[in-house]
Formats: sequence, structure tokens, C-alpha cells
Amino acid sequence: MKAQLRFFEILLACSAAISPLTALAQTASSAERSSLEKIDTIVYIYAENRSFDNLYGAFPGANGLQNLTPEQMRQLDRDGRVLAELPPVWGGLTARGVTPAVTQEQTAHLPNKPFAIDDPKGLNLSLSVATHDLWHRFYQNQMQIDGGKNDKFVAWADSGGEVMGYYDGSSLPRWKTAQRYTLADNFFQGGFGGSFLNHFWIVCGCAPIYPDADKSPAKPSIAAVEDDGITLKVASDSPASAMGGIPKFVSDGNLTPDFYAVNTMQPPYQPSAIKPAPDGDPAYADPSKPVTLPPQDMTNIGDLMNAKGISWAYWSGAWQLTLDGKNALPTPNFQYHHQPFNYFRNMAPGTPNRADHIKDAGMNGVEFIKAIDAGRLPQVSIYKPQGDLNEHAGYADVLSGDEHLADVVAHLERSPQWGRMLVVITYDENGGFWDHVAPPKADRWGPGSRIPALIISPFAKKGFVDHALNDSASPIRFVIHRFGLSKLDGLEARDRALVASGNPPMGDLSEALDLGN
Repeated sequence: MKAQLRFFEILLACSAAISPLTALAQTASSAERSSLEKIDTIVYIYAENRSFDNLYGAFPGANGLQNLTPEQMRQLDRDGRVLAELPPVWGGLTARGVTPAVTQEQTAHLPNKPFAIDDPKGLNLSLSVATHDLWHRFYQNQMQIDGGKNDKFVAWADSGGEVMGYYDGSSLPRWKTAQRYTLADNFFQGGFGGSFLNHFWIVCGCAPIYPDADKSPAKPSIAAVEDDGITLKVASDSPASAMGGIPKFVSDGNLTPDFYAVNTMQPPYQPSAIKPAPDGDPAYADPSKPVTLPPQDMTNIGDLMNAKGISWAYWSGAWQLTLDGKNALPTPNFQYHHQPFNYFRNMAPGTPNRADHIKDAGMNGVEFIKAIDAGRLPQVSIYKPQGDLNEHAGYADVLSGDEHLADVVAHLERSPQWGRMLVVITYDENGGFWDHVAPPKADRWGPGSRIPALIISPFAKKGFVDHALNDSASPIRFVIHRFGLSKLDGLEARDRALVASGNPPMGDLSEALDLGN
């Protein structure tokens, strides 16, 4: 933490003539930059929808569930009163069609506190069983966080008490990986809410925009928000209590009132959940559909790497199979909105940029693994597993994805490139699951809830729990610092907002590394 704290001290001491971020950049010595050059290959692996407490709340030495008081764990109703018990999981705990079934009735009358989903004396649902999905949306996440108290996750959920569920993660293969390397326990999702915004966050640190949405087919998807800018307007027929059912809103849309896209919109290019227009280009999604996002033009990390000649790839599980029209349930269950570069105009179908940088990882990651084994990874790789291996509640279980990523790590450790490699594995967001740690106050986009992150490298501190402040963009911050890239405006804005709120700027994960400074 010494380096990060030193940065913070410098920021606070800056004169008006020098911006805080300029002062921060000036603290990076040539020796520090030289130490980063020990790492040549950076791999960022992005799983889905788990809070820190949901999987790693019992990890030794981490800020988890072990020492919390009942007051820290209890949930409030929508009127601010303490709930006498958790509401049932509406519709039952297990995903539709999954056995063994855990019915809504079986989840009734749980105490108002976190509960172990896999407790043999309780619901006894193993890590290999997919559970019911949960709301994980932009405004609801902020309403659940409730100013940092994290006491209204149940109140503003569509899944009742499920939000308070967690697992004994000690049987997971990657729990053992965390024991061998570094687990970060102060790592937050970059944006509030769900996968869509958080995938943008890892490539640009920004929210996409739908220009003139009020004059477009997307107009019905503009959210109705209170004057505070964070609270959805509640419908007149919404149940008053969380015990009475799922809350209702006037308009729980995908767009903010000023037309930023914060909940799931579809890519303008194939593969997309939106088919081509009847007489349109077959490589494009129909732009007349309300959830088709127009092409985006913001600068992203790919642009910065291209400008500096850094080799990179976004490895997408089952990409080519999906382009070939063979996506299916339950596998691979390709998720169209998890492909952030497919939203950018300069990566449209037919462009060299797209051909060079969006790569098919293959079914079960086989093409990605071939590149690992052959020592052919570019300098920077982002790997997105296919849907059934990404751990997302509702359509994937935890164990299958964890086993897959543990296997990928084993290949990375045997790779010819391993000796100079950094691997970061995290989740895009919390998936609606409760976490007890208050996110630091920053800007209107986030950060949101705390998520697990593993830092794996020959240079990673062994058996270490990293408490430094980080978020979903910290790996690309490392890329920027390692290769001396230009700034991303969104990350600069995030740091200014953090400092203005009395927090240090976001880290770049170097605190978890022993680079011999």
C-alpha cells in the first residue's frame, strides 16, 4: 500500500497550478516503469456475476463474513424498517428446469442475515447447480447499496432473499489458486449494475451513449428517475414491502434520462441478439429495433494499443460458432452483450481492426488454449468464456466455470510465456448478490459492488491478500502504465472523482506484485 498512499499524499498536496492527475503521473519514476517491463504478457480473464462475499467471504485473511456483527448483515425493508426475516426466493432458488429443485416454499422464513446456499443442514444446494438469476441493473444496484450501507439488497431485488446467499468456496479449484498467489479483497466492479456497462468499463472506462434517444425507437427504454439521479421512480401499484413481492417501477429502462446506455443493449454488428434488417447488410443488426445500440466512437484501450504498436486480442468463447448461426442452449449459450469491441464503429465487420483483434477462442476455449500452449499469445489478451462456462446465475453454475478457468490457469503456468506473464481473473459484476463492503464514492457510473479478483504471476505475492483499492479497469490501467500508453478520459475522470471524495485513485494491481523495486 505504500506506493498508493504516497500517490494519495501527493495528490492532496498538489497546487492549483498542477492537476492531481498530472502530479500522479509525475511520481512514476523511470525505475518503477523499468520494473513493470519484467512483464511482457498480460492476460485478463472476465467471468460473470459474483460478489466477493458470495464466493470468498470465508477466505482466511480477507475482509469477509467472519467478523461482521448482526447489524452489519441485516437488511431493511423498503420503508427503512428492519425485516423480521428474509422474504422467500420468488420462484424458487434453482434455475428453471434445473434439478434438484428448491421451491419458493422451501426458502421461506430464512433469518435476516446471509445464508450458505450449500449448507448441508440448510438448502444444501451444491456449487454444481445453477441458481435463479437476480436483478443486476444500474439503478437497482445503487438503491441496494443505499449510500454504502448495503442494507437494501433484499428491498430492491426481484429474487427475494436469494441476494443474501453465499457459498463455502473452499472446495473450488480457484480457491486453491488464490491461496498460491494473490486474492484482492478491495476490488470493485467499475460500473453500477450489470454486464453490459461493465464490459464497456474494461475497454474504455466509460458509458456508451444513444444520441437523440428521445427521437428514436429506444425512447420507451428511457428510465424514469428521481431528482437524486440514482433512484428509480416507484410505480403506484408496487408492493410496499419486500415481503409482499417484487418492486415495480414507472420505467426501469436501459437508458438514462440523458441517453447513456446503462442496461443491456445489443451490438450493432453480428453476432447480435438482433437479426439483420430484412433487406439490410447481413453482418449488421437491424438498427430500427429498440435495443440495438448505435455504433460507438469513444477511444478505447484497443485504440491506445494500436497507436503504440502493442499486439492484443479479445478472445471470445464460441465466437465463430455463433457467427455461423450455431449458438444454442444450454451450450455454448453465447452472450452477445459480453463482446464490448463489437459495439465500436472502428471495429465494424470488414475492418482490418476487427479481423486483427477479435479472435475466436473456440468452444470451451480450445483455440485460446492452443495459443497459450504454443507461446503465441499477444502482449495483451482479454478472454471471455462462453455462457455456460462463465458462472452467471440463471444459466450457468459456479463449479463448471471455475474448473474451466482453473484448467486455463494450468495451461498458462506451463506456457513458454509464463516467466514474464501477469494473469488477472475477476468477475464483471456482483450479479445482484450482496456484499458487505461499501464501494468508495466516485462518479455517477460507479464503482459498484465488490467482486473477487485473483492476481496470478511468477511475480505475484504468494499467499497474499491485497487490500489496495482497485476496480474492473485496474488491469487496463496496468497495461497503460506498462506500455506508456496515452490516457483514457473515463479513467482520469474516475480518479478525479475519487480524490474529490477523499479517496485514493484506483490502483493498477502492482501492489500485488513483487517486481524487485
